[in-house]
Amino acid sequence: MNTKITAKDFFTHISIFILLYSGVVAVLNILFRAINVAYPQVSQYGYTYTSGISFPVATLVVVFPLYLFVTNFVRKEYVNMPSLKDYPLRKGMIYLTVFMAGAVLAGDLITLLYYFLDGRELTIGFILKIIAVLVVIGSVLGYYLDDLKDRLTGTRRNIWRAVALVIVLGSIIVGFSVIGSPWSQRAMRYDAQKVSDLQGIQYQVTNYYQTKQVLPQSLDQLADPIRGYNLPVDPQTGESYTYKVNSPLTFELCADFSRASIGVSGSKSIASPMYPESSKDWEHEEGVQCFTRTIDPDLYPKPIKFL
Repeated sequence: MNTKITAKDFFTHISIFILLYSGVVAVLNILFRAINVAYPQVSQYGYTYTSGISFPVATLVVVFPLYLFVTNFVRKEYVNMPSLKDYPLRKGMIYLTVFMAGAVLAGDLITLLYYFLDGRELTIGFILKIIAVLVVIGSVLGYYLDDLKDRLTGTRRNIWRAVALVIVLGSIIVGFSVIGSPWSQRAMRYDAQKVSDLQGIQYQVTNYYQTKQVLPQSLDQLADPIRGYNLPVDPQTGESYTYKVNSPLTFELCADFSRASIGVSGSKSIASPMYPESSKDWEHEEGVQCFTRTIDPDLYPKPIKFL
C-alpha cells in the first residue's frame, strides 16, 4: 500500500496543528484578559490596561471553522485511505501535542501546589486562570488521547466538537461580557487617549512654567513648531481640551469621558499608555471631568543659565 507523503498530506496535517495551537492561544488569551479585568491585581492603579479581545476573537472566528473544516476533510481522507493514519508526520504531531498538553497541565498543577505550600494568597483571579488552563488544555489532551487510541467514533467525535464549540463560544461571550463590546472598547480607548493627551499637556504646562515662571494663559502658547509640539485635540470630537488658569500657580485641564474609570463606581477602563504609574491621579467619572493641578515652585525652579 502506498504510504508516500504527498505535499497535500504534509500541508493539511501541518495546518491542522497550526490552527489548533492558534485557537488554543486565542481562547486562553481571551479568558486571561477577562479575568485580569474582572479581578485586577491589588498592585494595579486606577486604570486596568488591556488591549482588548478583538484580535483573539477575530483569530477564533477564522481559525476555529477552518480547523473543523480541515479535520473533517482529513477524516474523509482516512476513510478512503486508512494508511494515512499511520503517517509519521501525523503520529509525530499528535504525540507532540499530547506531550505539550501534558507538560502544561503538570506545570499548572505544580504552580498551584507551590503557591499553596508557600503560603501565598490564592486569589480568585489566579484560581480562575488555573481552571481555564485545565479546561482548555485538558480538552485538547483528552481529544488527542482518544485519537491515539483510535476511540474517535462518530458519536465521540461529535461530543468533542460540542465541547470545543462550548469552550470557544463561552470564552467569546465571557470576554465581551467582562471587557465590553467592540463599541465599548472603542470608547475606552478614546478615554485612554484623552488621559494620555492631558498628561502630555500637563507636562508642557509645567515645563512652560519652569522656563518662564508663569503659567500660560492659553494652550496656544504651548505650541512650538521648533520643538515639534502640536496641541492634541479630543479624538472623538476634534475639539480642543479645556484649560483654565485659576491662580498664578493653579490650573485646570478638562475632557469629556465616555466611561468612568476603574475605582469610580466599580467601572473599568483602559490605562493610559503614558505614565501608567500616575494613572490614579487621573481617575474620572463619566462626562466632563476637570483635573486641578497646583505647581510647587520649589519643585519647578527656573533653570540656572551658565554663561
